[in-house]
Amino acid sequence: MDNQYLHEVAITAIIKKGDKYLIIRRSASKKRFPGMWTVPGGKLETNDYLALPKDTEFYWYNVLERTLRREVKEEVGIEIENIEYLTSLATVHEDGSPSLVISCVADYKSGKIKLQNEESDKHAWVTLNEARDYKLIDGIYDELKLAYEIRSFKNHKRGRKTEWQRS
Repeated sequence: MDNQYLHEVAITAIIKKGDKYLIIRRSASKKRFPGMWTVPGGKLETNDYLALPKDTEFYWYNVLERTLRREVKEEVGIEIENIEYLTSLATVHEDGSPSLVISCVADYKSGKIKLQNEESDKHAWVTLNEARDYKLIDGIYDELKLAYEIRSFKNHKRGRKTEWQRS
């Protein structure tokens, strides 16, 4: 690692529609986790904000939310809303590049699923129980469970905050 401060930043969405969540299978040609199931998302690019006017004198706001909306639209063809932070994770890939991933939960807004073939080759809307039957990237099921807990009415009512943990 040449620069300990330089990370690839990605953002993902657990997309909720009724009592189901969208999962996608990564294309066999993908370098990382080919053929495994995950959730939509992608990398933050400087173009996600540099071409836009700043919201204040010094800053762009809602950069991650804008990036996530763009990535979901590109990758699966749908619109999302009510984006909420879920958790974060970090890794150092086999090639030595460090990644920080910000995981969010969002509600399906509109559109029909249209996959980007180079990214993913299948999709499914699954319940939490059904998700167990898929070869998910390690940690994704626990994120789905956390999203379920955070978005359930009883937890919001109590104002309970939770963090990712192994089930």
